[in-house]
Amino acid sequence: MKFLKTILLALSLFFVTYQASACTVAVISGKYTKDGRPLLWKNRDTPAINNQIVYFNDGKYNYVGLVNSKDTQGKSVWIGQNSTGFAIMNSASYNLNIGDDTKLSGFEGRIIKEALATCASIEDFEKYLDSLPIPTRLEGNFGVIDAQGGAAMYEVNNKGYVKFDANDAKVAPFGYIIRSNYSYMGSFGEESSGYLRSNTANELFYNAMATNTFDAQFILQDVTRSLKHSLTKDDLYRDYADIPENTPTYSFFHDFIPRRSTASACVVQGVKKGEDPVFTTLWSVVGFPLTSIALPAWVKGEHDFPDVLKRNDKFNDAPVCYAALELKKKFFSIRWGKWAAKYYVNINALVNKDNTGIYQKIHPYENEIFKITNQKLDAWRSNEMKKSDLKEHYNQLNQLVVYMFDKEFEIDLN
Repeated sequence: MKFLKTILLALSLFFVTYQASACTVAVISGKYTKDGRPLLWKNRDTPAINNQIVYFNDGKYNYVGLVNSKDTQGKSVWIGQNSTGFAIMNSASYNLNIGDDTKLSGFEGRIIKEALATCASIEDFEKYLDSLPIPTRLEGNFGVIDAQGGAAMYEVNNKGYVKFDANDAKVAPFGYIIRSNYSYMGSFGEESSGYLRSNTANELFYNAMATNTFDAQFILQDVTRSLKHSLTKDDLYRDYADIPENTPTYSFFHDFIPRRSTASACVVQGVKKGEDPVFTTLWSVVGFPLTSIALPAWVKGEHDFPDVLKRNDKFNDAPVCYAALELKKKFFSIRWGKWAAKYYVNINALVNKDNTGIYQKIHPYENEIFKITNQKLDAWRSNEMKKSDLKEHYNQLNQLVVYMFDKEFEIDLN
């Protein structure tokens, strides 16, 4: 806390460059999920496309989270969970400080890091926000869950914050709160953005809630990677699935939930009230989600989580992120023309009639990861999570991912 206050106060003399980004995020109450556990989701859109997972023991509580690969000192975290079951993420908002020319700090990642190191509950986080100097030099949405069943979104502007409680039926009638790059307490105009992404997510969430399929796997596979468009009603998976492989087929790619700038996607699966917070799980798809694979991590595992998620000097990146970015080049295959390269994708590289598209190859391996991990979690909840067993599970997952990228795509991650 002292560190953050010092930094914020120093901004009156010195400002860092604020790098705008876009994300799609949500908080889901455990009252509406398939297994009764709350969920926290973030599709991270940022120019910092090289990401890694890092374990920290530098605070009151130990924690694990998503970090830029170039941030070798771990100064900022963009979504994470700690040993108490507290988890937090953010999205940038562009409509909360309209008319206020106070310069922004760009320190959301440092706030997340500090909250993970010091907060055990939603109430702790509110005290933390109350302690920030005014103006806060912030403009964003912070989603949090805790081990007591708490699930809320906080819209933070220069003057303070407003809480949206996912457990309050008047605020969230279906138990979830979605945000992209706007806030409900802000003005709605050209400054805000991300409404189409939010609307697409809302349609997918509503159907999952209604059919009792709301879980981490659903979000990472059917929402994070959704190629449905709520305005145009396109569904790129469906529309191009019958075209044979090696038939370059280009589609306009804009305002889908995954974007060219999507660097990673994470879901934190919390615990039921009274359950041991050790089981809080960080599911991460590190790297461009359409060409990467989901892997779990727990705070108890400390530094032993899969090596493919850790920054490797050989790649200057987490190996799985490196592999995902290599495969992303086949999806965004146009190399000439600024706008053509940005907005047109070769959908045939991702999905095709012969079932040899990038995601079609990844999907069975990812299903296996979810299957064996959920079996492990069920066993651990009945007994206990032993570090030796956890390490063995991590090694198994790491070997599977290394094998997959080598066999299916000839990418060597060793």
